[in-house]
Amino acid sequence: MAQIRIGCSGWHYTGWRGLFYPEKMPTKDFLAYYGQCFSTTELNNPFYRLPKAQTAAAWREGTPEGFLFAWKASRYLTHLKRLKDPEEPLSRMMGVAGHLKEKLGPILVQLPPSMKVDRERLARFLGALPKGQRFTLEFRHPSWYEAEVFDLLSDHDVALCLSDHADAPAPWEVTASFVYVRGHGPGGRYYGHYSDETLKQWGDDVGRWRSGRRDVFVYFDNDQKTAAPKDARKLMDIVGGAALWTPDTLSQDPG
Repeated sequence: MAQIRIGCSGWHYTGWRGLFYPEKMPTKDFLAYYGQCFSTTELNNPFYRLPKAQTAAAWREGTPEGFLFAWKASRYLTHLKRLKDPEEPLSRMMGVAGHLKEKLGPILVQLPPSMKVDRERLARFLGALPKGQRFTLEFRHPSWYEAEVFDLLSDHDVALCLSDHADAPAPWEVTASFVYVRGHGPGGRYYGHYSDETLKQWGDDVGRWRSGRRDVFVYFDNDQKTAAPKDARKLMDIVGGAALWTPDTLSQDPG
């Protein structure tokens, strides 16, 4: 049966203390608490700096059985090299991400807004991806949204990230055996709650994708003022507990 995993883009926000996390909770306890509420999260830290292997192992050990981490690829690969000669940075990244073991989920590759469509470079990059690992591409320039690019992604079972970021909102085009959604807020700028109508539509889409036997990953990145965990919980309620993958420990209400 296809899995549905809904969570947030990160968990380490001190501004959530008192609104999502208990008021006096130390930051070192945030991940354990978050793992009682959601079955997945995005790791944004590796985008800025490749973590140590011990750190990845600690993330794995600090979360419940069955939890999954989505991993955001390094900006060295995406923003500096702009996907050129990807073999070495991919190998180095996988060497660390592999310490998550069974808790490593999809890897998010987010391109810079200044990078316009380059089908040849994309094809070379896709050909270099390690087999058996799920990848999703988030484009920040609208020129990428064309049939030839979608076909390339499909050929490699790489998901188009269904992002609503203000720079280049994506068409909801499914290109892989799984679906990856990033919600950056109703205006695509990291703040504000989604309307009940929007979340209901997302719930309908999630149900349809699941019926097509596709695993679904949804991450809320509207982190300001705890909008993300609240919207994530709303979508979980809309989809319904029976349709969600949840460990037995998922019991707390984030509010």
